[in-house]
Amino acid sequence: MNPRVDLGPFAVGPGEPLVVFAGLCVLEDEGDAVALARDLRDRCAARGLPFVFKASFDKANRTSLESFRGPGLTRGLAMLRRVRAELGVPVLTDIHAPEQAEAAAEVVDVLQVPAFLCRQTDLLTAAGRTGKPVNLKKGQFLPPGDMRFAAEKVRAAGGRPLVCERGTSFGHGDLVVDLRSLVWLRAAGAPVLYDATHSVQQPGAGGHTGGLREMVAPLARAAVAVGVDGLYLEVHPQPDRAPSDARNTLDPEAFGGLLDQVIALRQALAGDRPR
Repeated sequence: MNPRVDLGPFAVGPGEPLVVFAGLCVLEDEGDAVALARDLRDRCAARGLPFVFKASFDKANRTSLESFRGPGLTRGLAMLRRVRAELGVPVLTDIHAPEQAEAAAEVVDVLQVPAFLCRQTDLLTAAGRTGKPVNLKKGQFLPPGDMRFAAEKVRAAGGRPLVCERGTSFGHGDLVVDLRSLVWLRAAGAPVLYDATHSVQQPGAGGHTGGLREMVAPLARAAVAVGVDGLYLEVHPQPDRAPSDARNTLDPEAFGGLLDQVIALRQALAGDRPR
């Protein structure tokens, strides 16, 4: 089983450069999304890192009914189409229902199945039937070794799975990261990603999700040291004003600084000296 997955101009998997999946938690203004995607693309390009822009058209699992969900399927996909066309970068978005898979696959390069839905067979097979790469977020409730079953559902339907660690439920209102999971996820026979921003969430903190932004960089460095194939990061030009995941989102400058840290770490582990 080949754990390498092609993403257009580059590939993700063991032996490949670290791929950066980064962008907004949820789409807001179209112009702002394009501007942020351009900024993140350029920061990654300057460092020789492959980049995939990620953003949701709908956040269907918000804590409160009053929470902002996004522009919806039609408008959101139009925004992502513009990002892809203008900037020439691969794009990822998540789907929450089987009937969204085909429409999303016509626009984006990578489909994503949210953590809460990672065992939903109809959703996984619908995503797989598109033939697209499918990023599978590991459920906060699921042992990492069991993600091989989710990957098999996608693969059997014709898709190409990736698996992504995003923390494990720890009591009420908190997540922890067991770095052993990044090794055990290899059982899925797919590239392994680490979601450094969702992993520091504190779910359901008084009607909204909290988070520990200061833990993003330390855990991302640890995951890179273990040997993940890609990092997944939420970035917003003004994180504290983000309508979703504000407390665990990075700003572009912090994003760039983190990239420098993980590049240096990978070079050190490879026995190279930063130039």
